[in-house]
Amino acid sequence: MKLIIGITAGVLTALAITPQIVKTFQTKKAANVSPFMFIVLLTGNGLWFYYGMLIMDWPILITNAFSFSMDILMLILKYRYRNNH
Repeated sequence: MKLIIGITAGVLTALAITPQIVKTFQTKKAANVSPFMFIVLLTGNGLWFYYGMLIMDWPILITNAFSFSMDILMLILKYRYRNNH
């Protein structure tokens, strides 16, 4: 049961950024996106990933690797669409 709760929590957390990424792709605008928020998320997810490595917990590793990737993607989109209004 703990494993199911952990995986569900990790998946939901990892997917939370998806609506922002989809909206940014659709509108090609990222002026109102805070890069600082995604830098903080990137750092936090990176640390969670490292923690998962230390304790060899696959749900933590997989979901935070995905979250880390999504944070990087959002920062790339922020940079790519920074001048679109």
